[in-house]
Amino acid sequence: MKAFTYQRARSVDEAVEAASAHPGSKFIAGGTNLLDLMKLQIETPSHLIDVNHLGLDRIEPRAEGGLKIGALVRNTDLAADRRVRRDYAVLSRALLAGASGQLRNKATTAGNLLQRTRCPYFYDTNLPCNKRRPGSGCAAIDGYSRSLAIMGVSDACIATHPSDMAIALRTLDAVVEVAGPGGAARRIPIAEFHRLPGDTPEIETNLNADEIITGVVLPKPIGGRHIYRKVRDRASYAFASVSVAAVFAADGSRRFAFGGLAHKPWRVEAAEAEPTPDAIAEAVLAGARTTEHNDYKRPLTHRTLKAVFREAEVQA
Repeated sequence: MKAFTYQRARSVDEAVEAASAHPGSKFIAGGTNLLDLMKLQIETPSHLIDVNHLGLDRIEPRAEGGLKIGALVRNTDLAADRRVRRDYAVLSRALLAGASGQLRNKATTAGNLLQRTRCPYFYDTNLPCNKRRPGSGCAAIDGYSRSLAIMGVSDACIATHPSDMAIALRTLDAVVEVAGPGGAARRIPIAEFHRLPGDTPEIETNLNADEIITGVVLPKPIGGRHIYRKVRDRASYAFASVSVAAVFAADGSRRFAFGGLAHKPWRVEAAEAEPTPDAIAEAVLAGARTTEHNDYKRPLTHRTLKAVFREAEVQA
């Protein structure tokens, strides 16, 4: 791990000012992903800004309905919150499907959104990776790509986004609230928060370097049946080969977001009106770019979506 300086921020403004004053700095809260990457010298921030004391650790109702989740709410607390379990069950189930209990106790809402890919070539510093070193190439494309993306990929990157929570938030149409220099504030729909790789896979979100996530807003509950189904190589502490966050809403509409397929939570809203699981899956997978190793994700997406529909029938 390379040497770095450390600062404990006491307010959002102080944290943002520190990020502006120290180019290349990083915010740290739970550190469940960042510290591992620092040990491997994949992340090498010269300055760490501790944001654990900003008071962003509450889940609060909004006057117009819905909930605001503070950026520092731990994953365990979010999954266990009675309002989340009752009104946004897909989110609670997605969180419980991710990582281990120990990690959920430390991991935060903002950190979960900002965690980096688990592509093995990103973690292997002996091999080229455009995320680690832009322009060096992507070893994954001609390598063993079983766990990697088939949707929205580019010639520069085929990595997947690892978050389970983000998949559920995409289904719920959540909004990410952000603070920047001089008291500036932005609201970024979750659909626009993460980026596809294109020619710049090292730029993973539309968050600026001197901005900080302050919270995530969930809109009014839409009721209905909520399901999160995750297919993985083992039952614990594994990332999704394919996952589906599904809401069969009280008004008869349906929403589906997919994990394990792309560089960001993958949702094709036009597909949600298709009459059958197979038709939905075909529309979601239109334009898929597979390799000999990850082509299995196409039929697995079909089978997983069918299982979701069967589970929804049981809940009905």
